[in-house]
Amino acid sequence: MSAGVEQQESVNDRALQKIKASRKASVAPDELFSALHDGDRSALSRAITLIESSLPEHQQQAQEIIRLALPHTSGSFRIGITGVPGAGKSTFIETFGNFLISTGRKIAVLAIDPSSERSGGSIMGDKTRMETLSSNNNAFIRPSPSGGNLGGVARKTRESIVLCEAAGYDTVIIETVGVGQSETTVHSMVDFFLLLMVPGAGDELQGMKRGIMEMADMILINKADGDLMEVANRSKAEYANALHLFPPPPSGWIPKVSTCSAMENKGIADTWKTITEYWSFTRENGFFQSRRAEQSRYWMSQTLQEGLRLRFFNNPEVRQEMNKLEELIKRDQISSFEAATQLLNKYFPGENK
Repeated sequence: MSAGVEQQESVNDRALQKIKASRKASVAPDELFSALHDGDRSALSRAITLIESSLPEHQQQAQEIIRLALPHTSGSFRIGITGVPGAGKSTFIETFGNFLISTGRKIAVLAIDPSSERSGGSIMGDKTRMETLSSNNNAFIRPSPSGGNLGGVARKTRESIVLCEAAGYDTVIIETVGVGQSETTVHSMVDFFLLLMVPGAGDELQGMKRGIMEMADMILINKADGDLMEVANRSKAEYANALHLFPPPPSGWIPKVSTCSAMENKGIADTWKTITEYWSFTRENGFFQSRRAEQSRYWMSQTLQEGLRLRFFNNPEVRQEMNKLEELIKRDQISSFEAATQLLNKYFPGENK
């Protein structure tokens, strides 16, 4: 290369700059929603990114898009999927999702992962394993939005569901990536809750939280193939017996126990048949509609609680006062309870008058 010769900007550099500029360009909420509603997956991704943002202007735009989306969310079905480690959730979701697409449905896969900030987000690994599903134009897979607490992650996922449905995805799968309270949270935003297990119920049955089993509308034993077939059938009987010990759910539906092999694509159609039977059953007895309404009320309450918490701890005066009170607590000059009361009185000055 000769010195002093000015190098021309490459086509790739110009294209990259153009792409970056277009991403930075602000799009009006109604325009973004229009593109999203027409099935533009990149518009859906951008809208969800606004939901995930903590910037006030982004949140305002996101809420406007959600307002536009709400009238277009009917007719969808929301399925929650959780399971013990090693149950093969990613393989099952890919096989199940591809089956649903073959029947003419459009699939969105979202995740609840309260540990994503600490672990780096295992859902990204799940996405790379769902290669055929993620490359299908009738599927949309979104990594879990990061958040410092489960409530924040859950709220973003709840709002993402609304956008996915408005974008034409008639089946939304919510996967729990974390453990613990995330199962309860997912249950509060879905219509059907599927518990995925592995053959050999013994130890898992003993260690499984009673509450999670009580939430399940179906227990599905995956990896029921080869030498594990006999073990899987025995586990099926054990789980069925365990479910008889629980009180009947408010839906009136009797939870089912079945087996499948996501790897060999066996039992997938039967699983969907059970889910559609539940859908018809709960629509006929009115539980589906009443549960959706109850979930909406619940998420209004949760959003209020999270909003109050954020406003309280982000208030400059509260933070300044909190630092002073923490020092007094360390020196045993004030009790924790009195300090908390003082902080609350500072934020809500008229409450005790």
